[in-house]
Amino acid sequence: TAKGRPFYYYAYGVAFSEIILDAISGEYKLSRVDILHDVGNSINEAIDMGQIIGGFVQGFGWVTNEELKWDKKGKLTTVGGATYKIPTIGDVPEIFNVQILQNNQNKENTIYKSKAVGEPPLMLAISSFLAIKDAIASINVDRVIKLNSPATFERVFFALREPL
Repeated sequence: TAKGRPFYYYAYGVAFSEIILDAISGEYKLSRVDILHDVGNSINEAIDMGQIIGGFVQGFGWVTNEELKWDKKGKLTTVGGATYKIPTIGDVPEIFNVQILQNNQNKENTIYKSKAVGEPPLMLAISSFLAIKDAIASINVDRVIKLNSPATFERVFFALREPL
C-alpha cells in the first residue's frame, strides 16, 4: 500500500581500499582497508567491530570471487563454498583499520538508540572492486575499463589486455 515506515534507521559507512596489482598475471592483493561505520549508539563495540570486519570480508568475496555459473539446463552450479572460492584469512589485508562513528545515536526509537550492523558493511567492499578497477585504469590510461563483478583474477587479466 506504500504506507508506513519500513525502516527505522539508515546505517552509513565509508571504506577505502588499497590494492596491489600484478599487471602481468592479473593477480591482486587487498593490502589496506580503512572503514568508518555508523552503528548508532553501540550496544557492544566488540560485536559491532566483528560484524563490520566480517561483513566487509564477506563482501570482498562477493565482489571478487562469487561467480555465478549455470549448467546447460539452466541449473545454478555454484551453490556454496565447495563450488567457489570463499575469503580466507589470507584475503584479509595486513592493514585493516575500522572505527565506529562516535556520538551518533539513532534519532529513531530503537533499542538503546542503536542501528543494525550485520549486513550494511558488506556493501563497503565495493570499494575493493573499485580499487581493482582503478588500478587497471592506472595502467591502461587510454582505455575504457570493462570489468564486471566479480573481479576474478581471470577477468582482471583480460581487462588488462582489452584492446583500444
